[in-house]
Amino acid sequence: MSQAANLRSPRSPVLSLLAAPLVLLLLAAVAACGDDEPAVASPFVGCDALSAPPPSVAPISGASTATDLPDLKLPCFTGDDEISLRALRGPAVINIWASWCQPCRTELPVMQSLADKAAGRLTVLGVDSGDQRDKGADFATDKGVRMPTLFDEKGALLNNLGRINLPVTVFLDSAGRSYVHPLPLDARGLSEQVRKHTGVTVTP
Repeated sequence: MSQAANLRSPRSPVLSLLAAPLVLLLLAAVAACGDDEPAVASPFVGCDALSAPPPSVAPISGASTATDLPDLKLPCFTGDDEISLRALRGPAVINIWASWCQPCRTELPVMQSLADKAAGRLTVLGVDSGDQRDKGADFATDKGVRMPTLFDEKGALLNNLGRINLPVTVFLDSAGRSYVHPLPLDARGLSEQVRKHTGVTVTP
């Protein structure tokens, strides 16, 4: 018995040295599989009201329920809902932006100001396009942007509109007709485009 114990004892330290790294690797693998990435906190309000016209706008009798927007569904940045663009109701302004786009960084707070001034008369919606969720959320938080926003990671809407550069703003009237504006807008220019393409007057 003592001879057998003596034969095994020289190999014990070696086995221990080999086992320790394997145990650490196993624990790391289990931890990686068990923990999901932390969710990015959203600064935006939810998208529940997007499929109804603004409260002050009476539905048009006999009008089609679909818009002429691309037939796409995009996830709301806040929550798990997917929003069909053709279910959106005008009058509305849809601003397509990204945190890495410098003109967007200037324009997006102007869009939030429009959303605040025209609440109840006009829906103002953002689409964070071709962006990283955490960077989009951080930028919006820094700028105080709260309007409902969709997350379009692959830029599907921009592609469907046949556009390459950001920002792009889509104006939607109460009958579902859209107009695409491909350049950045300041407060005065935005007010003019809103009046022209949606019929809603907002002071810059």
